[in-house]
Amino acid sequence: MLSAKTLFQEIVDNDDSFALFCSIAASGESQGGWENARIAALVPETQRDLAPKITRHGADEDKHGRIFNALMKKRGLEPVPVPRDTDYTMLLESNGIGLAHDKLKRDEPLTVQDIVTYLAHSRVTEQRASEQMTMLRKHFADHPDLGRAVRMISDDEDNHLAYCHEELLRFAYAGHGRAIQRTLRECALAEIRVYRDVSLAVMAHMGRILGWSGPKAAVLAAGIHAVYAYERAGGWRRMVSLRTPERRDALGGPASPEPEAA
Repeated sequence: MLSAKTLFQEIVDNDDSFALFCSIAASGESQGGWENARIAALVPETQRDLAPKITRHGADEDKHGRIFNALMKKRGLEPVPVPRDTDYTMLLESNGIGLAHDKLKRDEPLTVQDIVTYLAHSRVTEQRASEQMTMLRKHFADHPDLGRAVRMISDDEDNHLAYCHEELLRFAYAGHGRAIQRTLRECALAEIRVYRDVSLAVMAHMGRILGWSGPKAAVLAAGIHAVYAYERAGGWRRMVSLRTPERRDALGGPASPEPEAA
């Protein structure tokens, strides 16, 4: 039976597909670490209290990148080039979502609106990350090689999502509510398109590595398109709602160290 668990197990069991999966994940996490570090350095004076939390966010992302690289190293694998059509972070930026890298490379302070844009972008993408890690945690929390890493990254992603909710609500109470909702909607509608395209690309690359049959590949592609149809019809709204999180001040402390052996 074709399920999320059996599909991911097939990817994990093959060295080439596992190396591609970890390389894609590590690249995206490392890119997120760089972005957060630059944003923390450029936070406007009026929002300097946010800088340690943004720094913590970036440190967590860097840690996740190291974990995925460690998982490959543990199996004697080397990172592989990340196909451009699977580069989620780059494709989001090219669609105008988040803060442009050209802006982050300049040593000019960001504006409050820039910080709102960053938080709205993060709220949408962390929703996706949290959901994906919840799925992996459900099926692989007790896996002898992956379990510890999956549990740690899942906890971190939940913290990141809680932080975005809390900080966006703070900005909404300060009078930025309409800008937040507009930006969240734009981000969410762009993200679901990019996620569909990246999912199709990843499955195509995995299918070539694993030798999937035409019918199997077609079923997986149809499932991805069905998810997009659901999200386009209204599922995207889960990415734009704001609520007071159960985890308060989720990024108020230092990043936890990665597992010794991933």
